[in-house]
Amino acid sequence: MANIFGNSKKDGKTNGSNPGTPRQSEDDSRPPPTGRSYENREPDERTRLLPQQPRPPRHDGYLDPDDPAVSPYNLWSVRFTRYLTVLFLVITFLWWVLLLVCIFVSPPGMHSRGSGFFDFSYTTLTAGNLLVALLFFSAPSRAMRVSTGIVAFVLLVDMILILAVPRVRSEEGAVGIASVVWAAVIAIWCVIADRIVAWGKREEEERLTGRPETRRTLREWLAVLIATTILVIYIIIVILTTATLILRSIDAGLPFAGDRYSVDGDKYSVHLACVGNRTSAPTVLVEAGEEPSEYDFEHWAYAAWQNGTIDRYCYWDRPGYAWSDNAPSPHSAGMSADALSEALARAGEEGPWILVSAGYGSIVSRIFSSRQRGVRGLMMVDPLHEDLLHRIGNPGKGFVTWGWGVLSPLGITRIGGALFQGRTKEDRVYGRSAHTGGKFLKARLQENLVAESFTQREVSQSRNIQSANTPVVVVSSGIKCRIDDEWRRKQEDLSHLTESLIGWDVVNKAPHEVWRTLEGRKVMERRLADLVKAAGKE
Repeated sequence: MANIFGNSKKDGKTNGSNPGTPRQSEDDSRPPPTGRSYENREPDERTRLLPQQPRPPRHDGYLDPDDPAVSPYNLWSVRFTRYLTVLFLVITFLWWVLLLVCIFVSPPGMHSRGSGFFDFSYTTLTAGNLLVALLFFSAPSRAMRVSTGIVAFVLLVDMILILAVPRVRSEEGAVGIASVVWAAVIAIWCVIADRIVAWGKREEEERLTGRPETRRTLREWLAVLIATTILVIYIIIVILTTATLILRSIDAGLPFAGDRYSVDGDKYSVHLACVGNRTSAPTVLVEAGEEPSEYDFEHWAYAAWQNGTIDRYCYWDRPGYAWSDNAPSPHSAGMSADALSEALARAGEEGPWILVSAGYGSIVSRIFSSRQRGVRGLMMVDPLHEDLLHRIGNPGKGFVTWGWGVLSPLGITRIGGALFQGRTKEDRVYGRSAHTGGKFLKARLQENLVAESFTQREVSQSRNIQSANTPVVVVSSGIKCRIDDEWRRKQEDLSHLTESLIGWDVVNKAPHEVWRTLEGRKVMERRLADLVKAAGKE
């Protein structure tokens, strides 16, 4: 009997199929589809234990708050904000790299009269702000906005300080001002960006879940905690930087003798001062060693002037020391000698000269002596020999100096000294705390970078050019010569710099700063009188 499908039991039997099972059509005999089919595939290590099912909407038609579809990134305004933040980070990174290069080599138009460490630190802070904003972009919080707002406010205070104090404004220049303005603007942008994301998150939650979500997951709470902790550290950094700027503003009012003279095409200025009246006798030109002249070396020259040993003397600050600006990088001893020559010419000082120098300053004096006419004598106090410049040019020493320079805007030592140790403006500008300043550290870094290249070549050339008739006096440290045999041999070598040696004295129990002992001061003044006498015979 035929059924409604056109088959019969007989047909089913003749085809060998089970009577209770429908017969497959001829079309079903083709091979199975090549697509993924978990029903027809043997189980393996990739087979799901439970079938994947999409999260169904709730009975009210809204999504679950934990659904990945509930995201502020659904809004174009949030995505655009993130893209813009990424763009700002790229710009900041390029500016950061340029400022890093400027510390070592100054491109045209990028030199600032200050150390360059402040603008570098502001740019580093800006990059840090943007990184925090991007890393925790999808987890906005009021704590982050408040913390970033405090950073922005303090940066605005820094900007006002830099613009309001003429000396600080001159030292920072256009590069420093642009860096602090950019840092303040980006901090404000980070607050706005976080607010936009918070708004977008709430809007999407209301649209897709029916209400704004008030709870946070553990991951979100951890992100907020980490971001807020980092921003609190940023707050401490900008507060310390502001305190350092306040100290710089106070120090800018410290009066000084003499004047500043622009040199090297008005790129920077150096401080030069003279004491006494012009006479027929040579003027003593004082060149300090590893510290500013005003700290104590110039005091010895002042005492010699008061005692009548000399009639007149002049002293100056090398670029980066005391009241002088930092020079563009690289800067060698020969460049310092040229800057001194230009400053003397602008001041109307024509010599003749007796050069008195100490330590590293003797390198500058020797180059100056070989390039200038009118040098009547050369007195070197425990001078540095050109063969020992590798001690200054040591790469490890340079890296440490650079590291302290990067940290110098925090001013931890300076702030602590001002608050708890009674350090004064004089201490910070040219005294015992001067070595912690960014300008001083930049100057020492410049000396380190070119000590074994430009400087060594310049001083070696000066030895060949030096007049053989120039009277020379060498006064050496007894302590240094006793503990360092190489230093003693190089002191002896410098006593043969010319053919007119007045004397070589080794002051027993005297440190590298020979003038800090009474015996050293007496020997130095006596030898200076001998030089003045020898210069008078010429």
